[in-house]
Amino acid sequence: MSHLPSTTPPPNLFRPIVRGAARAIADFDMIEDGDRVMVCLSGGKDSYTLLDVLLHLQKRAPIRFGLVAVNLDQGQPGFPKHVLPEYLSALGVEYSILERDTYRTVQAKTAPGQTTCTLCSRLRRGHLYAHARRLGASKIALGHHREDILETLFMNMFFGARLKAMAPRLTSDDGSNVVIRPLAYVPEAAIVRYAEARAFPIIPCTLCGAQPNLQRVVVGEMLAGWEREHPGRLNNILRSLGRVTPSHLLDRELYDFAGAAADGDTAFDTEALAEREFLVGLEELAVLD
Repeated sequence: MSHLPSTTPPPNLFRPIVRGAARAIADFDMIEDGDRVMVCLSGGKDSYTLLDVLLHLQKRAPIRFGLVAVNLDQGQPGFPKHVLPEYLSALGVEYSILERDTYRTVQAKTAPGQTTCTLCSRLRRGHLYAHARRLGASKIALGHHREDILETLFMNMFFGARLKAMAPRLTSDDGSNVVIRPLAYVPEAAIVRYAEARAFPIIPCTLCGAQPNLQRVVVGEMLAGWEREHPGRLNNILRSLGRVTPSHLLDRELYDFAGAAADGDTAFDTEALAEREFLVGLEELAVLD
């Protein structure tokens, strides 16, 4: 039995996602001519969508790049090992299944009541980085979308007292891997609609996805509430991450407050400017959402 989705989604569901991904790839030089991109495929809606987008761009982009899909089988109980190989074989995509029993390691080292996300993420990242080097991959593509980036921003603010989100393009500490997030501009709602139309064979996560009362879930609900009450707000928050005014923050290492010339209040938005920026955010949201 093939797990290749049988439905063809309307182009209006796929086109905005491709447009947002192409813009992010261009903005941050994510994919270059001759790259070999390792697409991390978890079996969730985001990574399936990412693979579809990169396969589409591979055929139409003005540069040449290769793709290899990789799934990290973490040894979770009940993991359906056959689903992804059947799906990828049906697509004709080069793939690799990496089996590493991180599940038992995480369970053994995590105290009852603690979340497993931090340790699980660290172990997963290490195995994927090493596998990318073995495959000769020049880029590692992850399926994080707009809401993932904003949730991370507020998680770091609320619980780590740091102004930090997810980088769209990131070089690993040892310089041997480059991680890219082509869906950085894409709203999660657009991915949900697309994944439902494509009828992807979703594989639920029984590790982090089964944990109750995760703070990331709470932050996600907060963001969703904001977007319901004020459409366009999330897009404006995302845009603000690329429009930083260091002199109007509090980081003394980022800006020399004592030695700088007087900046005045030019960085404060006038009411008219703020309104214009909000309207621009709504226009961009209409394109992507």
